[in-house]
Parts: sequence; structure tokens; C-alpha cells
Amino acid sequence: MIWNWLHRHPFLVDVALVVLVAIPTATVAAERPHPVRTTLLVVAGTLPLLARRRFPLPVVAIVTAFAIGLIGSVGLGPLVLLPFQLGIALYSLSSSDARRLTRALGLLAVVAAALALAATGHYADFDGGAARVVFLAAAWLLGDSVRSRRAYVREIEAKAERLEQERDAEARRMVTEEQSRIARELHDVLAHALSVIVVQSGAAQELFELEPERAGKPLAAIDAAARSALSDLRRVLGLLQPDVAYAPQPGLSRLDSLIDQVRATGLEVTLQIRGRAEQLPAPVDLSAYRIIQEALTNTLKHAEAGSARVSVRYGDELELEIRDDGHGDAGAGSAGHGVTGMRERVTMLGGTVEIGSAPTGGYRVAARIPVR
Repeated sequence: MIWNWLHRHPFLVDVALVVLVAIPTATVAAERPHPVRTTLLVVAGTLPLLARRRFPLPVVAIVTAFAIGLIGSVGLGPLVLLPFQLGIALYSLSSSDARRLTRALGLLAVVAAALALAATGHYADFDGGAARVVFLAAAWLLGDSVRSRRAYVREIEAKAERLEQERDAEARRMVTEEQSRIARELHDVLAHALSVIVVQSGAAQELFELEPERAGKPLAAIDAAARSALSDLRRVLGLLQPDVAYAPQPGLSRLDSLIDQVRATGLEVTLQIRGRAEQLPAPVDLSAYRIIQEALTNTLKHAEAGSARVSVRYGDELELEIRDDGHGDAGAGSAGHGVTGMRERVTMLGGTVEIGSAPTGGYRVAARIPVR
């Protein structure tokens, strides 16, 4: 707590430091010859320390000049505390700046003080001049060490802040990707189920009017589509509640069930599988199922087609082709979200996709997805 208070009030710290240094040195100076002049030199050499944080370089120059003047005027006595002023100034300079000019000035100040002390004739006495030169050098080295430590701490803090920002950015990116993935899943599930339900409900309404006994089949198809959509919807929403167990994600192993659902609407669908069926990575398996589902959903909603063909080829790349005999680009614009979802799924897995009118008529979706 005290340390934090001192950091928040640096000027008060400097005032206290000046007082603590000036009083004993002025007391010693008053006992020397020419006490008034000596005391004024001590006070004048101490007051600049008030500006040591803002102007460390000029403070060192001023304090050095007064130190040399005081040493030359009164000589070196056993109780002279003058090097404390210069030591504090040198510490402040080396702890705040690492430029060559700063180091040169600090060295010059130490050398000048040493020469002035040597000129008094007491330099050879370690208890006199030599000890004070060592003190000045130690003050400089201490300040340089403190500056290096502060720079290291600042670098560590900056690195930690950058890592925190990168972690936050990565978390936001993952959240965005997860939201997009859930949105695609919801679109694919609901769009397909609702398309089947709309077609089958229309058929059921006609059969109720003409042949009521045959209306059960489309109603059963509606029930199956709704239950399947509800199961998929629970699974997708279960991504937000990982502790809840739902049915596994759909894949090409459920392709026959999907085809049967579409056939129940009256659309003639043929399925062709080439190559040896193998266990696919979960993202590839799910994406392949959703692409076929979305393509058939678009055929039901927009193409007014009578038939469609689904082709699956296993290999180093999983090749999918869904083609119908409808109106080509008639529904491409209105199926924008589904088309975008198919492109995103394939691109995310490093594959390619072609979506558009087939050369021989109708609409075609062709995707190639790397398996390994």
C-alpha cells in the first residue's frame, strides 16, 4: 500500500528526498570554512533533484558542476555527504535513458568527480575519495539495472496484452464460425423438412377431396419429415448444451432415408453410388449429406422438376452430383442462403463446387471434397 502511494505521489517523494539529503550535508557544510558560501553551494546542488524525473540529463550536468565546485572550495572532509546528490542524479539518469549520449554524460560526471576528489589529495584513501567514486559508479549501475528490469517488465506486459487480444480475437472468430455453422445446419434442416411438408400437405389436401382413403400416405410422409426435422433440430440445438445426448449427426449412411423422403413428395429420384463406400471424416460426411439435402430441397421448391439424379463417387476425393430436369436457374436467386451454405461447406473443407444450369437443361450441383 505504501509503495503504491509513493508511486502515485512522485513529487512528494522527491521533496522528501531533497530534504533528507540537504539537511545533513548543509549541517556538515556549516562547519567548514566559509559556511555561508558552502551551505549555498550544497542547497543549490540539491534543489535540482526536484526535477530529476522530468529532466534527468540537465540535472546531472548541474549537480556535477556544483559538486566539483564544492569539492574544490572546501576539500574532502570525513563527513562530507555531497556524493549522495550526484549519486541520486546519476541513478535517475541511467534508470530513465539508455542512449549513448546519456551513458557518455554519466561516465563524464563520474570521471569529473573522481578527478576533483583526486585533486584534494585524499583519493588514495579508500575511506575518502575512492569510496565515493565507487559509490557514484554503483549508483549509475543500479539505475541501469532498474531501467533494464522496467523495460523487461514492460515487454512482458505488452506481450501478455497482445496474447490477450489475440485470444479474444480468436474466441470471437470461433464464436462467429460456430454461429455460421449452426445457422447453416438450421437452414438445411428446416428448409428441407418444410419443403417436404408443404408438398405433402398439398397432396394430402387434394386426396382428401378426391380419394380420402389414400390421404394417409402423404400424412405419414409429413409425420416422418417433421419427426426427422425435430430430431435434427434437437441435435443442432444440443450443440449449445453439450451435456444433453441427442442423435448423431447425419451422414451418407442416411442417404437412402433422405431419398425416400423426397420420393414421397412425388419427385422421381435415382441414386447412383460408385466406388467402395468407406468411413468418411465426420465433417466431410455431414457436409456431403447436407449438400445433397439442400440441392434436392431447391429442386422441390424452385425447379418444378419431374425427376432428379444423385450421384456419389468415393475415392481420394468424394464427388457429388445432383441434377434435375427442371427450369435451370429459375430458382437460383431465391435459394441464395442454401447455395451460399453449400459453397461455404465445400470451401471450408478445401474442395470445389459448381452450381448452375446444366448444359443439357435442368439444374446441376457438382462438388469435389478431399477425403484425406
